[in-house]
Amino acid sequence: MPLTRSIIGLALPLLLIAGCTENERATQRPESPATEEDQTPQQTQGGQNGDNGDNGDDTELASVSETFQPYGDDVAAVTYDDAVPEGATVDVRVTEDDDGEGTEFDLAVDGLEPDRDYGAHLHTDPCGEDPDAAGPHYQNEEDPEQPSVNPEYANDDNEVWLDFETDSEGAADPDTDVDWTPREGEANSIVIHEQHTMTGEGEAGQAGDRLACVNVPL
Repeated sequence: MPLTRSIIGLALPLLLIAGCTENERATQRPESPATEEDQTPQQTQGGQNGDNGDNGDDTELASVSETFQPYGDDVAAVTYDDAVPEGATVDVRVTEDDDGEGTEFDLAVDGLEPDRDYGAHLHTDPCGEDPDAAGPHYQNEEDPEQPSVNPEYANDDNEVWLDFETDSEGAADPDTDVDWTPREGEANSIVIHEQHTMTGEGEAGQAGDRLACVNVPL
């Protein structure tokens, strides 16, 4: 019996020491690191990390994809000359800036004569059987004297000029923008001319013969 009491007396202090050691270890354990989910920055409404996501969408005024053909009642892209061959293609896109203070014109042609200069302008009337049916250039501020050859009116700020040079495949994709929007119903076609547009006094806006025309009602 005395021996048993001695063993128990020795065991109790050892158990107490082991318990204290375990408590110290638990107290000294470092906190678990934050998970990847905890570290991801919070997204705000409208975009990531405070971006409001507002890019501003332009308004499409016209989008045309046509193939040039000889004149006919239902033909929207008319060729008048072999320099714009039948079967050549044309794409036009016109967009108004989201603030309503300007307009962009994008023209793309393919299948024309390679490595050649052409002129192109926005005209007032639809295409017709006669090249002159498309009327004069559309002008934001109209020249009181017509035909307009005064560079104060016939210029690429007051008119829409899309002159281009084709590549070796007969393709080109010019674009331009102006700080105004055409008056509704007063601009109706884009005419392709035989040369780049002249700018001098008495010849401004002229670009030679009308080779082709595509209807772009605005």
